[in-house]
Amino acid sequence: MTYCVGMALSRGLVLMSDTRTNAGVDNISTFRKMFHWEVPGERIIAIMTAGNLATTQSLISQLEERNKAPGERRNSLLDAPSMFQIAGIVGRLLRETIQSQDADNGQTGSGAFAASIIVAGQIAGMEPRMFLIYPEGNFIEASCDTPFFQIGETKYGRPILLRGYDRDMDFADAVKLLMVSFDSTLKANLSVGMPLDLLIIERDQFSPVHERRVTADDPYFKAISTGWGEALKNAFHALPDYGLEEVDA
Repeated sequence: MTYCVGMALSRGLVLMSDTRTNAGVDNISTFRKMFHWEVPGERIIAIMTAGNLATTQSLISQLEERNKAPGERRNSLLDAPSMFQIAGIVGRLLRETIQSQDADNGQTGSGAFAASIIVAGQIAGMEPRMFLIYPEGNFIEASCDTPFFQIGETKYGRPILLRGYDRDMDFADAVKLLMVSFDSTLKANLSVGMPLDLLIIERDQFSPVHERRVTADDPYFKAISTGWGEALKNAFHALPDYGLEEVDA
């Protein structure tokens, strides 16, 4: 399992993913799940993956091959005229990859090779956009009503995002919010694990304004984890007490 989040802000896009992949309790590995490509001054495209590792690695490898020779191969992300068409390209390729994996493995493999994708980025002259692509290849776009997407193990970190998200927040606060969301998920589910990959795409800047890998011994992440735990305890104790005496009466 994995956990990836993409957030759309007024200033741009913030993406974070974990790196844990497990095929049982005794087979845990680290694999990158965030990838990006850029054409300086013209476009930046980022992808995060969750689901079957064979499927997602095959998908990324095919996209890499297409992007190495834009204009010479059909359906390169570096040639597509809009982010909507990029989402369509990735969706079709994901569906074809899953169908191919299922066909190779027969009925027993049906459904085992599913994957979900978040595609985000901007092309010059257009708005930053973000899409959630389902295993069937169809997709939805982030909007003011749905300003962030999660894939993988989503339920533990979602309440944090719902309470803390603000479209006009700055990048520093957005990263802080994501750190808390990931910390809550890490605490609750062993199938999500460090290190974390972080990417910030600022509006009309077609190269990452910030990119880093957050390791388990990262001082800031440790401070967020400890501070959030203490803050929750303090908030809990500050809540009004339940009146047992009144109930008994």
